[in-house]
Amino acid sequence: MQISWRPLDHAEYRASSWFPGLTGLRALAALAVVFFHYGGPAADPLQGWIAVQLFFVLSGFLITTLALREEDRTGRVSLRGFSVRRAFRIMPVYFLLLGLTSLAVTLAGTYQSSRLADAMPFYLVFGNELVDYNTPYPTSWSLGVEEKFYLVWPALLVLTSFAKTGKTALRLVIAGSVVAGVLFGALPLAPSQQWASLSVHYCSLVVGCLLALALHHPRGFAVFRPLTSPAAAVLVALGFGVLQLSVKPLGQQLGGHWQFVVPVYAAGSALLLVAVVSAGPVRRLLSSRPLTYLGDRSYALYLAQTGAAGVTGLVFPTGLGKAVATAAVALLFACALRRWVELPSIAFGRRFLEKGERAPAAVRQEPARGK
Repeated sequence: MQISWRPLDHAEYRASSWFPGLTGLRALAALAVVFFHYGGPAADPLQGWIAVQLFFVLSGFLITTLALREEDRTGRVSLRGFSVRRAFRIMPVYFLLLGLTSLAVTLAGTYQSSRLADAMPFYLVFGNELVDYNTPYPTSWSLGVEEKFYLVWPALLVLTSFAKTGKTALRLVIAGSVVAGVLFGALPLAPSQQWASLSVHYCSLVVGCLLALALHHPRGFAVFRPLTSPAAAVLVALGFGVLQLSVKPLGQQLGGHWQFVVPVYAAGSALLLVAVVSAGPVRRLLSSRPLTYLGDRSYALYLAQTGAAGVTGLVFPTGLGKAVATAAVALLFACALRRWVELPSIAFGRRFLEKGERAPAAVRQEPARGK
């Protein structure tokens, strides 16, 4: 396939309804996290723990971009539509794996001693990030962060959509204020205050939102457009690889506090997304069939990794062998969840929304009046 070496046009970007390279990027992030957890010292230079922040930047970018495209198409952002889509996308797999985890530790007689019983009230309401002790469902903490973000940011997009003029500027000011508040307000307190440490995750999410807002507007897109040429995209991707490998020394230079590394990594992730959405070798690599296959199953793979490690731990106590085996077993779980839970749930959510849109207005409002 012939590659165009010119930068991406804004009209081309706005016409794109799907970014396959981002799916491949999700796959690499999920694998990085698995290898961090189970790869042992050999995987330490990769510093895969921080790849969760890449998930956050991706999430902020995608939900904001899709909401802005919806607003252009229909004149508004549907909070109901967003909430229904998220609920049927996130909750079925999450609660099924939580139930299976509870069943497994109950049968093993460790429901209380594993502290899953103590964490359960938090897990049932997506307060996962507030659990500051280890449980058999540890990776779910990121869902707690994202679900709170999903409650606030789409609602802000809806509220600001009523502005007559300066809509984009207002949204940029709101998102920028959050990032500034984290960097200059909460972050200095992070080493001693748990709530301040948690706030840095929202910084990553909002960095993704800021990028989406900037790219959606012609002037903002013009700022980033030089990075969309294939040559520049390759350099950005290589630079991000260097950043990934520099996380540990960077953290040491910043006093050993991981919280201070996150905003730098989030900014690097945002630049990487610009490179990935434009045509060229980077997008072609990340859009390959193996990576998109993994990326489509990355959510379930990410949540299933602890259970998979329980299986592979019978053969591999630690090391790269365990990481590879755990990723493979988690992928098997994820494939089953994708086929039997994720896709049917997403399809049901779409039918639910379509049914509501086809119903007469009076019928749609009746359930609300009856409750």
